[in-house]
Amino acid sequence: MERPRLHVSSVVLGAADPRELAAFYHRLLGWAVAEEYPARPGYPAEDGWAILRPPPGEPGLGGLAVQWEPGYLPPSWPSAPGEPQMMMHLDIAVDDLEAGVTWALQAGATLADYQPQEHVRVLLDPAGHPFCLFRSSPA
Repeated sequence: MERPRLHVSSVVLGAADPRELAAFYHRLLGWAVAEEYPARPGYPAEDGWAILRPPPGEPGLGGLAVQWEPGYLPPSWPSAPGEPQMMMHLDIAVDDLEAGVTWALQAGATLADYQPQEHVRVLLDPAGHPFCLFRSSPA
């Protein structure tokens, strides 16, 4: 069988409050909230889903989605036995690392206590997902 055409349309993050987390990534990345779905009938008000999309022509993924996770617990950073594990993280390139960290903090991120690399900064989004900022390579 020949491989069918496949493409990753988005990365999905779980959260206790998907609309709050989508609003954070909107502030951080400037991506539009392209789709937002309310709680399903019979589910708590926190239930829902949101999809952010980058501006046309911007490189990267097709989108970032956030969904409600019942009983959501933020991952442990750094990983620790017996604690919720990080399933994935975002790597975000910036032209100026210091300015990128300042922007992320103003958008609502928290600087992680543990920083394993000198030229990368690990931050936590409001739901506790780690993400990394690093200086982009010159063109």
